[in-house]
Amino acid sequence: MNIVVLVKYVPDATADRRFESDNTVDRVGVDGLLSELDEYAVEQALQIKEKRDGDDVEVTALTLGPAEAEAAVRKALQMGADKGVHVSDEAVAGSDALATSLVLAKAIEKLGAETKVDLVVTGLASTDASLSVIPAMLAERLGLPQVTLASVVETQGDQVRIKRDTDAATEVIGGTMPLILSVTDQSGEARYPSFKGIMAAKKKPLESWSLGDLGVEPASVGLDAAYTSVESVTARPPRTAGDIVKDEEGSGAKALADFLASKKFI
Repeated sequence: MNIVVLVKYVPDATADRRFESDNTVDRVGVDGLLSELDEYAVEQALQIKEKRDGDDVEVTALTLGPAEAEAAVRKALQMGADKGVHVSDEAVAGSDALATSLVLAKAIEKLGAETKVDLVVTGLASTDASLSVIPAMLAERLGLPQVTLASVVETQGDQVRIKRDTDAATEVIGGTMPLILSVTDQSGEARYPSFKGIMAAKKKPLESWSLGDLGVEPASVGLDAAYTSVESVTARPPRTAGDIVKDEEGSGAKALADFLASKKFI
């Protein structure tokens, strides 16, 4: 069984995140890490492998991004993935979701050239763009069914069954592999890399591919080919000191109500 799990290198939410002069996200000059939501995808891929003890199951971590994005694959390998693939090409910078899905689909097809890819696992969304559209786009490009937003994942043979929690109900959805699976942060806590896992990851294979390796034309990706782009960016205004309301003989409640009314909260 061949499982591909998508991992993304994103700017650290606690860092001083910023944009480049062309209004694209600065992914090089800002500290980054494996997207937290993708850790749940890695965890589910590893659990599927562990539950199929005795079967020949391989988990490949796949990422697309600059040189620094290799760190996302390294983290997945430390958690327990068997091998990694890093697609890196300067022409990709500024790509929107459509171009991203194109490159990832070509990479998955290349991975499946020798051994069919049975399952592609993704997180709920990336923690930077938060679009949550890549699973559907991959399903369309690869001609595969999709079972998405899973809080519980069960597999048996070539069957996948998930539970999806909505505001109104819990849905049970099933599909036959090969398929695209996305999981939420309710699917199970992601494991921490052990010391043994960290040391073992250093010996695991990690390939680097360019657009040429995938047969993707540079003109079809990047900011110039994007269907969507950010036109302007405004820095968040600095935080200011709040208003202090003193309660003098019961006047505090009225002052608070007047303040909330002035802000149209009530």
